Amino acid sequence: MSTFFTLKDFFSKQKWNYLIGVIWLLIIDSIQLIVPQIFRWLTNDFQNNALNNKAILKYVFLILLTGIAIAVGRFFWRIYILGTSRELEYYLRKKIFDHLLSLSPNYFNTHKTGDLMAHATNDVNAVRMAIGQGTIMIVDSMFMIVLTLIMMVKTTNIRLTFIALFTLPFIVIVVSKFGKIIHKRFKIVQEAFSDLTDITQESFSGVRVVKSFVQENLIQSKFEKVNNDNLKKNLDLVKISGTFHPFIEFISSLSFLLIIFYGGKEVILNKISLGDFIAFNSYLGLLVWPMMALGWVINIFQRGAASMDRINIILEETPDIVNNPKTIELEQPKGQVQFKNVSFKYPDSDNYALKNINFSIEQGKSLAIIGRTGSGKSTIASLLLRLYDAQDGNILFDNIDIKDLSLKSLRENIGYVPQDNFLFSNTIAENIAFSFDKPTSSEKVVNAAKLSEVYNNIIEFENGFETILGERGVTLSGGQKQRTSIARALIKEPSVLILDDSLSSVDTETEEKILNNLKTIMDTKTTIIISHRISTIKDCDEIILLSNGEIAERGTHESLLLNNGFYKNLYENQLLEEKIINN
Repeated sequence: MSTFFTLKDFFSKQKWNYLIGVIWLLIIDSIQLIVPQIFRWLTNDFQNNALNNKAILKYVFLILLTGIAIAVGRFFWRIYILGTSRELEYYLRKKIFDHLLSLSPNYFNTHKTGDLMAHATNDVNAVRMAIGQGTIMIVDSMFMIVLTLIMMVKTTNIRLTFIALFTLPFIVIVVSKFGKIIHKRFKIVQEAFSDLTDITQESFSGVRVVKSFVQENLIQSKFEKVNNDNLKKNLDLVKISGTFHPFIEFISSLSFLLIIFYGGKEVILNKISLGDFIAFNSYLGLLVWPMMALGWVINIFQRGAASMDRINIILEETPDIVNNPKTIELEQPKGQVQFKNVSFKYPDSDNYALKNINFSIEQGKSLAIIGRTGSGKSTIASLLLRLYDAQDGNILFDNIDIKDLSLKSLRENIGYVPQDNFLFSNTIAENIAFSFDKPTSSEKVVNAAKLSEVYNNIIEFENGFETILGERGVTLSGGQKQRTSIARALIKEPSVLILDDSLSSVDTETEEKILNNLKTIMDTKTTIIISHRISTIKDCDEIILLSNGEIAERGTHESLLLNNGFYKNLYENQLLEEKIINN
């Protein structure tokens, strides 16, 4: 049960619901014990020739009354126990989701999306079954066993009761042995389901690539392999469960055989009445189910425990990037940024992505970062946003170390346009206003769209800003997605704007318009432009060229051309490319 200790807060909050549900369950169990007594009285009256129309009506009324009481009681315990288990499902799924959002980006670099989805679906359902149906079964079975045994002793004698319990030790042994096997195999089944979910999610997300390269057969074969593995693991579990439950039922049913043989002799010898024997058999029938239910309980709890173990692994993960105990909030941010001797290497990497980086950007100024692929350009943006923490050096925002700033305050004041331009499957307006917790004015959305030069494209759609985008914004072209992402950053009116190669899919004319628009609104803000195109960054106040994680050249566009270095060669090559394209 220590596996479920993670849920202690939920149990503490919902204890009264469970208590009321258990009380209703116990009431119904007690009423069920009256039914064999009714049959006992009925049989004895029949045997003594005391059964008449009035007596029959009385027994019919009693049976109907107990049936109605049981139906009403079952409704209430289902509401209080099974209903609360649904709330547990909501609570646990939310807890997992909230915790995943708190984890650092590096966690998602090493964990598959499909696996995380499986935790939030199948594993949560297994836990719900354990806490809901499992709770009912264990309370019901234990209480019914105790009360039924008491009634069996009172109805007949203790010797007959002991004979009925002859099979109980064997059931305990079987349950113990099978429970461990079920726990192990169900854990394997959940891991196989995670693999299946992952390849399904990945295949559908990349379906355009699959079709473009005519790799449907390859993906089908991969899916078939994982699907077959999932089937095999489930069949392994079904085999053990399929053996377990019939075996428990068989052992339980042996009690009937013994009681019919021994109890029948007792009736023939007039040591017990026929009514007592029928009542005893009815109680034995009530006892067999709880004995079988113990097997079901072990099965359900072992599955729930296996899933809870997997969920706990996620919940025990701690984010790499956290707020300091005493964080500072930015009250009137200016947007001054400074990197002082910053060096950084990614987790599980021995090579530095950045080495001894130094630069400073004053309020209202612009910095351009250029370099070959893999030179560390995007890493600078990631460090400034504290998606990672540098191993050496300091990064200052308004002369405050960013590690002393709250993550919320830091990131709220930075408008970041990443390379992948991820858009959600919402309306265009909702994507642009994504950074706001509450609905924002349509005027602000429209203004941001105009600044990013995407407004004219949006109004051409039939539903305009209310156009629903497909998955990852597939409805839009590459350039439209980039400009929508820029609008999403601009609407925040950030102190620092970072454009991470986010103009690569737009033509030079549109690019120039966007940059001119930025000058009008960012004259008191700080701009960092990461690009591989010199036409994008040539007007920036300072340009740094990265090579293997180090600053190889720095200066203005004009001064760098005079250096006759890599920057000049890159500029001339790009001019030549433009001439070839234009011709």
